[in-house]
Amino acid sequence: MLVQTLVTGLAIGGIYALMAVGYSLVFSILNFSNFAYGSIIMLGAYIGYYLLMEMGMPIYLAIFGSIVGAAFLCLANERLAYSTLRKRNAPSLYFMISAMGTSIFLENFVYATIGSRFYAFPEVLTQQNISFGGVSIGMLDVFAIVFSFTAIYALHYFLQNSRTGIAIRAASYDMQVSQLNGVNIAKTIGWVFLLAGALAGISGMFLGMKYMVYPTMGWITNKAYIAAVIGGLGSLPGAVVGGLLLGVLETFVSAYVSSVVRDVFSFSLLVILLLVLPTGLFGKFLEEKV
Repeated sequence: MLVQTLVTGLAIGGIYALMAVGYSLVFSILNFSNFAYGSIIMLGAYIGYYLLMEMGMPIYLAIFGSIVGAAFLCLANERLAYSTLRKRNAPSLYFMISAMGTSIFLENFVYATIGSRFYAFPEVLTQQNISFGGVSIGMLDVFAIVFSFTAIYALHYFLQNSRTGIAIRAASYDMQVSQLNGVNIAKTIGWVFLLAGALAGISGMFLGMKYMVYPTMGWITNKAYIAAVIGGLGSLPGAVVGGLLLGVLETFVSAYVSSVVRDVFSFSLLVILLLVLPTGLFGKFLEEKV
């Protein structure tokens, strides 16, 4: 029971971590929380479902299609909703208002075009289990853990070893100085949104397979946002640790206390942590001095 609960918590935490990294990527370079990210995740789930069920593609091609589709949707989100504000040096509050408006628009667009039905993925991985030591663990949970950690490691490698990754890290420290040193800010921000969208596509697929696909499923990213804040907004390692920690703790609360208090626990943990560590576990307090 303990091992099974732990693995389930790691699987959910891995999905939280993917979404939290997407939040932190955008926050690290633009210093605002992209609240439209949940809608991108929702659309990524719909894309994967359509490719799998309507187009008859195998599961790995549906996941790839979801990644590509969500990546370009996220890029379009930046170009249409944030680019003009960025060029006008608008304050972060304007970005957040635009993000919330975009989220509401996308959610209602799905309601108007697709409808409010709940769609279930075929039981591709959900019925398969791995048994060892008297413990039976779902193949979907194992697959989610492996895929999530692989995606996060690939992103880390890209940021550490590619020229684009170095430009992203430089812009996250100081956008103006990096621009003076030859970094193309518009292109760099585009890459950030493409990467965040790719993670959204993966997250949407796994959320859809584990639960269902429906227009308001993006609201589950509230948990990912909690994970990002716990780890420290703008910190990618913090987003990973925060996601895994939140997923495991939520699962243990559901299994050993009650699933009714799971959400109460999550938001209470957020409030307590902000009171004790306002910048999160790995966040840094930066003070500009003149």
